[in-house]
Amino acid sequence: MIRFDADVNHSCFGALYVKIDDWLGRPRRTGRPPRLSDAELLTLAVAQVLLGVRSEARWLRFVPGHLPGAFPYLPGQSGYNKRLRAAVPLLKRAIRVVAADTDLWDNTTWVVDSTPVECGRSRPTVKRSDLAGWAGYGYCASHSRFFWGLRLHLATETPTGDTPGPDVTPSASHGVG
Repeated sequence: MIRFDADVNHSCFGALYVKIDDWLGRPRRTGRPPRLSDAELLTLAVAQVLLGVRSEARWLRFVPGHLPGAFPYLPGQSGYNKRLRAAVPLLKRAIRVVAADTDLWDNTTWVVDSTPVECGRSRPTVKRSDLAGWAGYGYCASHSRFFWGLRLHLATETPTGDTPGPDVTPSASHGVG
């Protein structure tokens, strides 16, 4: 279920639209303008990701009921999908512009990826392992299962792009230690 506070999210989406629209500037197309502008399309796509809605069909059903009047025209799922796929390069740049406007952008280290390193499956193995004080139980969403072990992180430093190397943390931790 999507958590939604209409007043807060409506103003956040408004600010997001203004940011994207200002960044895009004037449309570069000739001819008849599309019924859904590029700024509206990108705002819809970024908001969909921020709210964690994976289904385009569900998202397009959700928007009119929870953001009435915010988007004068919403295409059907196939039209939205077609426009969104064609706008992927523009969408990537828009996400970067929005991300650069946050406090996290100036952080010197970003976690790029982490993967579980399973160290044991049975309870006796867990008890007798030399990693017993360090490894822990964790959940891997991509594999939809719990595991006992460690998590291997790959991090990168943003200003230079250098990779300082992998880091290993207990499986229950979510950050690089």
